[in-house]
Amino acid sequence: MIIYNVTANIDESIHDEWLTWIKEHIPQVLATGKFEKATLTRVLVEEDMGGLTYSIQYRSYSREALDAYYREDAEKLRNDGQKRFADKMLAFRTELEIIDEYKVEFK
Repeated sequence: MIIYNVTANIDESIHDEWLTWIKEHIPQVLATGKFEKATLTRVLVEEDMGGLTYSIQYRSYSREALDAYYREDAEKLRNDGQKRFADKMLAFRTELEIIDEYKVEFK
């Protein structure tokens, strides 16, 4: 499984509007059928450039599903955020391959 991670630094002047938008955007990405689930997190590090930073981790079903997302959906979905927030949002994307997962259960 591959995690498609989008990290976005948001200017404080658009933070509330962006947060409302991203909570609508994530279900649109999931509706493509290429991802199992998504997790929205706030990065707890103060950025030198200011603003607030978030990470959205989308768990893809497979490499093929993620590649299909890039071909069929990514451009349209990315353009919406770029048009709305232009130079007030800086985003970059990474792919993470899950090697193993661990869990602790206390008795």
